[in-house]
Amino acid sequence: MTKRLIVVAGNIGAGKTSLTQCLGERLGWDTGFESVTDNPYLADFYEDMAAWSFHLQVFHLGHRSNQLQAAADAPGSNILDRSLYEDYEIFTKALHKLGNISDRDFLAYEQVYDLVVKGLPAPDLLLYLKCPVEVLLERIRQRGRDIETGITLDYLNLLESLYEDWMSHYELSPVLTIPTDDLNFVERASHLDIVIERIQHTLAGKEDVVFPN
Repeated sequence: MTKRLIVVAGNIGAGKTSLTQCLGERLGWDTGFESVTDNPYLADFYEDMAAWSFHLQVFHLGHRSNQLQAAADAPGSNILDRSLYEDYEIFTKALHKLGNISDRDFLAYEQVYDLVVKGLPAPDLLLYLKCPVEVLLERIRQRGRDIETGITLDYLNLLESLYEDWMSHYELSPVLTIPTDDLNFVERASHLDIVIERIQHTLAGKEDVVFPN
């Protein structure tokens, strides 16, 4: 199969990491994940979001830019858990709307982001995982991560509105929208088979995946 560069996007709890792992294992693709343990700003960010939001987002921009370029340069196919574009389109915009990033810092970040994206290769496909926010919140509560204890339904709704806006103007690559509220790779392997089939056909445009009952 031709080398592919795939990025996975979606709200918190949508299943990005699970899908990335499953596709990587099934297809023999290299996988890339979000930097958490080696993030020097994360602890400070959760202590004082207004003081450290800009620093955190700049770190994410550098990390994911390097990750995307390395994946593009690698000889084999790659799939990345969360996209570079979400750093600006979703999380930086959300932090700005919530007052944790000033107008001045937001404009500065936006200029750097635009320059960085112009210099990077576009993915072959973006997998957009979509799930009702009430289901997302329940999943987040069930997995019980300390850094996610402050996530509220209002915050997830804000992110969801930003995702919808982003998807309405995203044009860097084809998009495959995958509903994940009933997705279960363990008990319903046919769901993963359907996703793989769509990926292998390299979508020419935006398309929704419909899973059989």
